[in-house]
Amino acid sequence: MAEQWKIFLYKTPLGETPVNKFILSLNLKAQSKIYKTIELLRVYGIAVGLPHIKKLIGTELWELRIIGSDNIRILYITLTGKTFILLHGFKKKKQKTPTKDIKIAKYRLAEYKSRT
Repeated sequence: MAEQWKIFLYKTPLGETPVNKFILSLNLKAQSKIYKTIELLRVYGIAVGLPHIKKLIGTELWELRIIGSDNIRILYITLTGKTFILLHGFKKKKQKTPTKDIKIAKYRLAEYKSRT
């Protein structure tokens, strides 16, 4: 069996994990869907493809897409060594990914890179 991908949650300098906090704020059905989709990412990596993952054009960010009535998204990046870092989660209400959410993910990415 192929080596599985590693998935890490972004941690703030204070040790908080915003993506975990976001997931836990959702109902149990939504949480279950998120965990199943993350498991697909862990097993298949970038080969999962649409509709579960999508590259955000013009950025190094990817979008983990939890499809359903809530349209939940988790923005993440890929690192060498079969690793993902989940940066930001939100409920998508419009067709286009909100600039505000992309900025949050980019900020967290820059902050993460400044520490590594």
